[in-house]
Amino acid sequence: MKISIFGNEFQHESLEQVKLLLSLLHDTGAELWGDPSYVHFLNHEVGEVPYLNVFGKGAAVRADVAISIGGDGTFLRTAQAVAVQGVPIMGINAGHLGYLTTVDISETAQAVKCLLSGDYDIEERSMLQLMLPSGYEEAKRFALNEVAILRQDTSSTIKLDVSLDDVALTTFNGDGMLLCTPTGSTAYNLSVGGPILHPQSRCFVLSPISPHALTMRPVVFADTSMLRVTVRSRARLFQVSVDGETIDLPSGTTLRIAKAPFPTRVIMLKGHRFARVLRTKLMWGKDNRGEE
Repeated sequence: MKISIFGNEFQHESLEQVKLLLSLLHDTGAELWGDPSYVHFLNHEVGEVPYLNVFGKGAAVRADVAISIGGDGTFLRTAQAVAVQGVPIMGINAGHLGYLTTVDISETAQAVKCLLSGDYDIEERSMLQLMLPSGYEEAKRFALNEVAILRQDTSSTIKLDVSLDDVALTTFNGDGMLLCTPTGSTAYNLSVGGPILHPQSRCFVLSPISPHALTMRPVVFADTSMLRVTVRSRARLFQVSVDGETIDLPSGTTLRIAKAPFPTRVIMLKGHRFARVLRTKLMWGKDNRGEE
């Protein structure tokens, strides 16, 4: 079995558990490949790990399994690297919230056991595809969480003309808007007042960001739809963030956003279900009345 390892170079407190994870995987005979920057970090912090190979460009996506060690940001970066090839991802939480990385770092030994025995499920999470006008490098970009269209100049709003399946939907001024997947509904979308969706829902959410209009509210629509957005900014530039990776674009640019042709495949251990994650990590519905 070939396993690609992705990690966060800024988390030092979980290094002992990471060493244990790598050792357990090595003992199974698995072939381990690591993200270059993470391997360098481990070699510097814990000493050389001789059985952890450094993969080059394209090597990560040829793995049987990818393991993300860190928080949700690390998981999103892993998805960017391997989702297009259908490599399933196990997320091990060494961060804070860990909504996507459902396996706690303390469950390392059990996670390895389940991985080897096949005692897990794979959930397919829909992704977004952002299509830029021709002439841009990487004209197609993919997001597991969201595509956010944002003002660059903090002193003025931007104007967004939005159409849904080539039918005019709305024109409004504001700080921007975001389009999120069901997986991303608990991220930026949650912060701007959007609804929480079940990860297996076949829909997306459009959420305005600080719209200068009392009538603007988030809207849910089928993931078979195509969204077209033309953005105008007095600052001449605006920003588009694709799962946190930001690019600047000129005013007047038209963007197209639709469902990606492939999902992110997420390894879920038994018992790690949406209701549990929603309750324990987001504290949804928690009633603190009567607690001191």
